[in-house]
Amino acid sequence: MGVMLRKRKKFGPLILHFTQNGFSSWSIKIGRWSWNSRAKAHRVDLPGPLHWKQDKSGT
Repeated sequence: MGVMLRKRKKFGPLILHFTQNGFSSWSIKIGRWSWNSRAKAHRVDLPGPLHWKQDKSGT
């Protein structure tokens, strides 16, 4: 398996994600809540190593 190159650029609450092929997706993070354009999923960070995620299908 090869090595994957990933990079993030943060501009305040906006995060741009890049891979070795170029631009991948963008995210917005406000406090403990975040949303990703590729996964179209909401995520809330919970205390400790836990998080809650709701994907685009609502499950």
